[in-house]
Amino acid sequence: MRHRNAGYKLGRLTQHRWALFRNLLVALITLAKRENLHARRQVLSMVPDTEVVGRLFDTIAARFADRNGGYTRIIKTGPRPGDGAPMVFLELVDRAEAPKDKEKKSEKKERAPKGDAGATGRRKRKEKAAAASA
Repeated sequence: MRHRNAGYKLGRLTQHRWALFRNLLVALITLAKRENLHARRQVLSMVPDTEVVGRLFDTIAARFADRNGGYTRIIKTGPRPGDGAPMVFLELVDRAEAPKDKEKKSEKKERAPKGDAGATGRRKRKEKAAAASA
């Protein structure tokens, strides 16, 4: 009986399934690098979302135009909390970098000296009382 063994395993071990997913992504990127109508229709047969296919052909294929494979990286993220299934993060190796603003990080707000305008609470009341009694 197959009680509690649901899910598509594709008849393979876990490592083999991960390799299949990686190979599928590599095949999609390789097809997108060809940039012709036949390749676009082949990718549409595997991924039916036209927006995703457009992004694959426009941005991702252009990024990997001079690279001959090795597009993905698999990072193990540990077991899933609900059922303990091993989870991975599949990412593209050459990610687009976000622009870093070093100027904003280097600029710090100037604080007022502690003795002048920074006095609050008890200290401020003591100073007022000292000024009033003098």
